[in-house]
Amino acid sequence: MSRDSSEKKVSRTIIGNYERNANTPSIEVLIKLAKVFNVSVDYIIGEGELAALDKDLLKRIEDIEKLDEATKQHLFFLIDNVIQNYKTKKAFNK
Repeated sequence: MSRDSSEKKVSRTIIGNYERNANTPSIEVLIKLAKVFNVSVDYIIGEGELAALDKDLLKRIEDIEKLDEATKQHLFFLIDNVIQNYKTKKAFNK
């Protein structure tokens, strides 16, 4: 966080306190941090459905959303087949 904190003129001490849970940021600070890191406030605080997902997975989801509908459907077909294959193998390996 130090690079971004210097860019946004946020004290290293304050950021360190947040990281060590010695202090809690205000809602306004959480919103600013979420914007700096291009994530949701839920992600910052570790709550919500998307908080458990890593940034690479979230980036892929965002990229998929930008595809045309035919390409999305083709990709979903492939993903569904891979998942079904995995589940089948797992069921027979018990």
